[in-house]
Amino acid sequence: QVQLVESGGGLVQPGGSLRLSCAASRSIPRLNVMGWYRQAPGKQRELVARISSGGSTNYGDSVKGRFTISRADGENTVFLQMNSLKPEDTAVYYCNAQYGFANRWGSGTQVTVSS
Repeated sequence: QVQLVESGGGLVQPGGSLRLSCAASRSIPRLNVMGWYRQAPGKQRELVARISSGGSTNYGDSVKGRFTISRADGENTVFLQMNSLKPEDTAVYYCNAQYGFANRWGSGTQVTVSS
C-alpha cells in the first residue's frame, strides 16, 4: 500500500514562511490529484491546496495569494510553499493522494505560527 511521507512542519513566527513536502513511497497511477488539507483543534479538516497530474490547482479561500502548491514531475512528490503565515494557519497539515478509487492520507505534520 502506498504511504505518504510528509516533512517540513514546525514553529514559525507570524509573517514567516515554511515549505512542506510530501512523497509517495512508491509510484502511483499517472492520473492523480495530490494535495494538502489541514485540521485545527476543534475544527473540521479543510482543503488547503491540491494539484492534478495535469497541473491544475485549487486553493482554499483563506490561503489564496499566500500559499503555492507544486509537484515534481515523475516523482509523485508535492510541495506546499507557505508565505505570510498567520496564527490562524496553525494546524496539522495532511498530505492527500487520490487516484482511481484510492484516497490516501499521510500521518500529518504540525505547523504552529506563534510569536
